[in-house]
Amino acid sequence: MFTNKIKLGAASVLVAGLSPLMMAGSAFGDSANNYGPFPVTVKGYEGTATNSVSYSGQIARHVLHDSLKKLASKGDGGANAAEVEAEMMAYFAGSDKNKAIIAPASKDNYQIKQTLMNSLSKGKKLSNKSYKGVINGWPGQMTGPEVLEFMIKKAAVTEGGFDPSTGYNYPQLISKFAMGAVFYNQAVDNYLDEKLAADNKPNSEPYKDGTHYTGKEHVWDEGYGYWGAAAHSLNLSAKENYEVTKMKNFAASDANGDGVIDLKSEMNFAHAYYASSFDKGGKTNYLQTVSQAFLDGRKLITSASGENLTDAQRAQLRSYAAVIGENWERVIAESTFKYAGSVYKDITKMEEMLDAGEDVGSIFATYCKHWGELKGFSMALQTGKENLGETAVKLNRMIGFGPVLLNASQVTGIDSSGEYLKDEAMSWGEYKMHMLKIQKLMIDKFAVVARSNDQTASIEALADKLGDSDSAEND
Repeated sequence: MFTNKIKLGAASVLVAGLSPLMMAGSAFGDSANNYGPFPVTVKGYEGTATNSVSYSGQIARHVLHDSLKKLASKGDGGANAAEVEAEMMAYFAGSDKNKAIIAPASKDNYQIKQTLMNSLSKGKKLSNKSYKGVINGWPGQMTGPEVLEFMIKKAAVTEGGFDPSTGYNYPQLISKFAMGAVFYNQAVDNYLDEKLAADNKPNSEPYKDGTHYTGKEHVWDEGYGYWGAAAHSLNLSAKENYEVTKMKNFAASDANGDGVIDLKSEMNFAHAYYASSFDKGGKTNYLQTVSQAFLDGRKLITSASGENLTDAQRAQLRSYAAVIGENWERVIAESTFKYAGSVYKDITKMEEMLDAGEDVGSIFATYCKHWGELKGFSMALQTGKENLGETAVKLNRMIGFGPVLLNASQVTGIDSSGEYLKDEAMSWGEYKMHMLKIQKLMIDKFAVVARSNDQTASIEALADKLGDSDSAEND
């Protein structure tokens, strides 16, 4: 957690964009700004591999996540619950079968190279890589894997993944939380933390016996894989990177011009995508900053030529890791800020419609979707390297365990059978004030810059309207 401006330095130098046509020629393109290929530096290696970059396991987990999100909306309300749950668990907790890639999948003239999970990496799952701490933002005092499995079971028995009786949109809750609990947590609190120590996966030895990459090379690559940026992302504009994930710009995605998109190197996933979504507004450079720090760090490791890093080299590597962690955290904080603003606007719209005697069914579903994104991102924000302390307490209390419903109730917990408990909630006006306070919290504690859906200008007027009743948070 930090409050300073975006840190600049060697790791955050911006790179001029290049046309995808200029990058044809290899799976990574010809530009020095691509993440790879890098030469094999393992001492005594006698194999045929020439590129030491390897993070296919992380890409497999991104694809497991994308596929799981799709499956979370397939329930019909009960009849197919067992089938849907089993299928979701296969993508979450692993399967002996070579499962199909549900998403991203080919469409029209946008062809994806891989169609089966094992073509990315065998035996990967999300459950064993999920944040192991207690998730205080979700009822039940469950760990990260337990929360995700609980959500999966609920999604399986819910029609279309949306439960209007609680306001829970499970595809959004599962997705936004899993991105933090798996990708963000594994990168910043494991690969870019403990595994950068001198005696952990040393650079003078292969990562494992027989591998063509050193310990530190692979550790750093795995962190990059969890970030989710395409290998050529630094050669694209923020808008182009955004369009790559949306599958709306084939030329920008197909770096080597072979007519298909290789998920291992030519797709943006998860927080790298969200970084581009903020950057295209012109106020931030999160994707460039983080990806450049990863690239600079990998060049530094490669320059050691298979020898252990010096203290100075490891100190420099940790400085790159700090830039990555701080900006990655801010991307999640920006997302929390954005969806707090969306929830505020949705409530305002519902108030206007109710006053006019109009049906609010469609906007209520949108409100619950946005709330699910807000909740998922806010929980993800708490799975990083640092304990957010009071900030996390305020965030959890202001959002609550569930959205304020049309009957003025709200989920307050779960019973011993795993059923939700509800009680009387605050007023719409008070809940709107909480959304504004969340946006202010993201500004004060994380120095968010993009500030999508900024509604903070309304805070004084709303406070005047509510009087003193809203002076306290939701505690």
